[in-house]
Amino acid sequence: MGDKKIAGYVKSENVIGFVVASLLVGFVAGVAFGIYKSGTIADPHQSEPSAGMDIERQQAIDVLKAQTEKNPQDIAAWVGLGHQYFDANFTDEAIAAYEKALAIEPENADVWTDLGVMYRRSGNPEKAVDAFDRAMNIDSTHEISRFNKGIVLFHDLKDEKGALTAWESLLAINPKAKSPGGQTVRELVDHLKQKHQD
Repeated sequence: MGDKKIAGYVKSENVIGFVVASLLVGFVAGVAFGIYKSGTIADPHQSEPSAGMDIERQQAIDVLKAQTEKNPQDIAAWVGLGHQYFDANFTDEAIAAYEKALAIEPENADVWTDLGVMYRRSGNPEKAVDAFDRAMNIDSTHEISRFNKGIVLFHDLKDEKGALTAWESLLAINPKAKSPGGQTVRELVDHLKQKHQD
């Protein structure tokens, strides 16, 4: 899936008074709503899932399934199959494929991150956080897992302090990390800190 670093850009899949609180909520929601697949954030593979199967994707899945049947230890085929299901928004199938890949190669931070995204989509934010933690334990510089962990903690588990910790750990690795809208993760962190001070 390529480089695990964000390389300065995080792509999308964001109390003085009511106005300031509203702006902060809008900023946070805009920056940190979606979580992202492993690889470089600028990777076009990061696009929004397209619900359903087109002919090309179905053909790719058929080829990859045949590869996994022929060689059940083919990690690339399992990961590729997971990615195809990920992009088609077939959550359960993606989870199954990624879990097969991790049974073969458990120290793959990118696959743990992708699995975490799928756990979140399936309504299991705690399992998502655990998967992101596994990715970070394998690769202490894994940026996407840190960003995603912050999003899940903030939006799904309502743990703003935990989210701040995750995003600050990302900034320690890459101080220039940015959101899809161009805001820096530093801005996000500073806005949240300001909210807690007011």
